[in-house]
Amino acid sequence: MAEKRYKWADGAELEGHSHRKHKILREYVFDYLTVRCKLPQQERFRLAIIDGFSGGGRYKCGAVGSPLIFMEELKRAVQGLGTIEVECLLIFNDENRDAIELLKTNVAPLEAEIAQTCPKLHVRVEYLNQLFEAAYPKIKDFLNQGRYRNVLFNLDQYGDRHVERKTILDIMHSYLSAEIFYTFMISSLLAFLQKDQPEQLQARLNHLNVTSTDIEALDGVMMSNNDWLGAAEKLVFDAFRLCAPYVSPFSINNPGGWRYWLIHFANAYRARQVYNNILHDNASLQAHFGRSGLNMLSYDPRHDGMLYLFDDEGRASAKDQLLDDIPHLVTESGDAISVREFYENIYNITPAHANDINAAIIENPDLEVITPAGGERRKPNTIGAGDFIKMKEQRSFFPMFLNAGTKGT
Repeated sequence: MAEKRYKWADGAELEGHSHRKHKILREYVFDYLTVRCKLPQQERFRLAIIDGFSGGGRYKCGAVGSPLIFMEELKRAVQGLGTIEVECLLIFNDENRDAIELLKTNVAPLEAEIAQTCPKLHVRVEYLNQLFEAAYPKIKDFLNQGRYRNVLFNLDQYGDRHVERKTILDIMHSYLSAEIFYTFMISSLLAFLQKDQPEQLQARLNHLNVTSTDIEALDGVMMSNNDWLGAAEKLVFDAFRLCAPYVSPFSINNPGGWRYWLIHFANAYRARQVYNNILHDNASLQAHFGRSGLNMLSYDPRHDGMLYLFDDEGRASAKDQLLDDIPHLVTESGDAISVREFYENIYNITPAHANDINAAIIENPDLEVITPAGGERRKPNTIGAGDFIKMKEQRSFFPMFLNAGTKGT
């Protein structure tokens, strides 16, 4: 499938999938700052935001693009943070010279407005005009010179091969608090996934380290659009799951068909928790085909799995599965697990909302939540990372030994 490039000099059209991605990105950036700046002793927060495929900043219809979204949300968030000073390095890169020149024109008024009206926000803007992989060493130089630990990359590429997997690995391993929003085109794989040509498919996916074993696992599952979505999601997730502790492979729910994933990479469970919650606040903007509880990709696409749209119906399904899944996970640890460890274990394997997870813990007859002081939590919204989830002594059905069978006589 030929890639469609934006023509910024003539006025770029805002497509439906971009509008949906921008809404998620806008809300996430605001929540990111709100969550990261909660410590009462905190006086200063430093971060860098890198837009690797920035575009011109404003579309033909007048809607703003991701660079201006970042700046607008930085300003809005900082105005609600009280006395905290926020320093942000913004690096905008695009290979298109017209896009960068237009972006400079669109950024300048907002940059001046921030300087005049938001004294607690200090922004520095750098522009690059290269292919992203060529620009990445310079981007690293900027980040290392400024000793930035909190970095957020927006890699809204055209297609699926303009950002190397090794670059994603390098970003996530180089910065303690790194996150990436990474666009990956589904439709460019569609023709290959629906053909009985495993060698051609593997060659097409070499840049993702997909093996012949991975290709063989797809055999016989391409029976419907949902089967294809589930198989493709698992294939891409398996290709990227070792790039970061937390990887979300959810696809953009576009009326014209499944065309893109907006993949989120993070090093901390809290980032994935916030991202899951935002997807539920924007029900049906993204989708996942598979289980809705824990182990979201542990299913046979030929026999089970459902389309999960992060809506009320999806949340009800997730809660039913969580009531069963969570005790199993706790039992696998013995009979207790800290809430922090529990969150660290689950947030790469669930699309569920944090409120539904906590509610499933409290409502489960086999579980109890114990505070560090020995008390018991009775409401979902009171559960803290320092608490412990414990199996009750009187259990309704969980065995002492998970794999115990009937002993012969």
